[in-house]
Amino acid sequence: MWRRHFLAGIGATLARGQTRRPNIVLIVADDLGYGELGCQGNPQIPTPNIDRIARSGVRFTNGYVTAPFCSPSRAGLLTGRYQTRFGHELNPVGRQNLLPHVGLPAREKSMAHYMRELGYRTALIGKWHLGGAPEFHPLNRGFDEFFGFLHEGHFYVPPSNKRMVEHLRPKEPPYDEHNPMMRGREEIEEQRYLTTAFGGEAGAFIERNASRPFFLYAPFNSVHSPMQSEPPDVDRFSHIADPHRRVFAGMLSSLDKAVGSILQALRKNRLERDTMVVFLSDNGGPVKELTSSNGPLRGQKGQLYEGGIRVPFALQWPARIRANQTLTTPVISLDLLPTILAAAGGRPAGNVDGMNLLPHLADSRKPLTRGPLYWRYNASGALRHGRWKIVRQVGHGAKPGPWQLFDLEADLGEQNDLAAKEPQRLGELLTAWERMNHEMVPPTPLSSAAAMQ
Repeated sequence: MWRRHFLAGIGATLARGQTRRPNIVLIVADDLGYGELGCQGNPQIPTPNIDRIARSGVRFTNGYVTAPFCSPSRAGLLTGRYQTRFGHELNPVGRQNLLPHVGLPAREKSMAHYMRELGYRTALIGKWHLGGAPEFHPLNRGFDEFFGFLHEGHFYVPPSNKRMVEHLRPKEPPYDEHNPMMRGREEIEEQRYLTTAFGGEAGAFIERNASRPFFLYAPFNSVHSPMQSEPPDVDRFSHIADPHRRVFAGMLSSLDKAVGSILQALRKNRLERDTMVVFLSDNGGPVKELTSSNGPLRGQKGQLYEGGIRVPFALQWPARIRANQTLTTPVISLDLLPTILAAAGGRPAGNVDGMNLLPHLADSRKPLTRGPLYWRYNASGALRHGRWKIVRQVGHGAKPGPWQLFDLEADLGEQNDLAAKEPQRLGELLTAWERMNHEMVPPTPLSSAAAMQ
C-alpha cells in the first residue's frame, strides 16, 4: 500500500516537472589498491575515466569498506549494515561458494530490493560473490537482470581463446570450476575479454532503460587475479620493466576503458547530469599477487591496517553535487545505501549502520559528524574514531597480535604505535570496540573446499 502511494506521489511530482529521480550507477573494482589511480597520485598508469568521476564530484580521501576481503565487503555495501551483524564475515572461495548456507542471508534486504520497490529497473553486471546456491542468485535478491558469474573470480577469456597475455604463476586457482558465465539463469560462454564485456553490457543496459529510472550495479572482477590482459593493453606499457606489472597495468587500463563505456552511454543518452555515479574498490590490493600499490598506506588485502580497508572512493551527481570536491572526513561503504535511497526518494526499512551523506555533499557548510567505524575479521579487529585508530591484526600462526594505537593525521602509514604512550586513549577506544563487538554475531563457518570434493 505504502509503495503505491509513494510512487503515485513521485509520479505527480515528475509530472509537474519539479524534480527528476536520479539514475544510480554503482561501480566496484576488485582488489584495486588505494594508490593505483591517477586521481590518487599514480602517474604510471593513466585512468582518465575513473579520474573524471572524482573530478566531476567528490573524492573521499578517507573512504573505507567494511572488510579486507571481497564477499563480506560486498555484503556490507549492499545492505548498509555491518556484515558481522548477520554472520557473513568470512570469504568463501572455490567450492565453498556452493554450500547451501553460504551467501547473503535472505532476511537481509539488498540495495537492489529497495530500488526495485521504488520503481527502478535493476541490473547486476559483473561479479556476485554473495552465494552460489540457487536461493542466493541475484535474480532472487532484487535484480531484474544479471550478466556475470557467481563466485570470487573468473578467467578473463575462455581457455580456448589465445589472445590473452598471462603472467605465468605456477598455478592459478580453478576459478571457472562450477562457476559459469551467466545471462539471467542461463549458462553462456563469453568470448569477449571479460572486462570489456562487462563495460559493453552495462552500456547496453543504460541504452535500453534510458527513458526510465534505473539502478546499475557494476562490480567488475578487474583487477583481481588471474593476471590476464589483452596484448594491445600490455604493449602500451612496454616502458615498465617488470612483466608482471605490465600485465597489471593492462588490466587496470582495460578497467578504465570499461568505466569509460559506461560514462559514454550516459552522455550519449543525455543522462549524465541526472545520474549518480559511484566508484570504489571492494578492498585494498594484494601487493605481492598483483604488484598493487596501497601507498602511502600500510598493509594490504586481508589486513585491517589502512591498506586493506581504505580504498579509492568517488561520487558524482552533477545535478546536485558540486564538482572538484575533496572530503577528508571518514566515510564508509555502509553510507552508500542510505545516501542512494535518499537520492531516489526512499529510506531504509530498518536500522542501518551507514549515514546519508547528501546533506553535506550538497552543502559543505553542513557538518559531517559521525561515531566510530568498526571492523572485525576473524580474530583481527579495528576501530577508528576521528583521527585515532586501534587495530589488532592476526600475525603468523593465526594468533592475534596486541592492540596498537595510531594517530592517522600524524602517522598515515601506521608506523608509530602509541599504545604504550597513550594507555587511557587506547582503553577508551578498546571499550568502544568491545561495545560494538558485543552487538555482532559469530561468523557463519565455512566448510573447507576439500570437504566438497
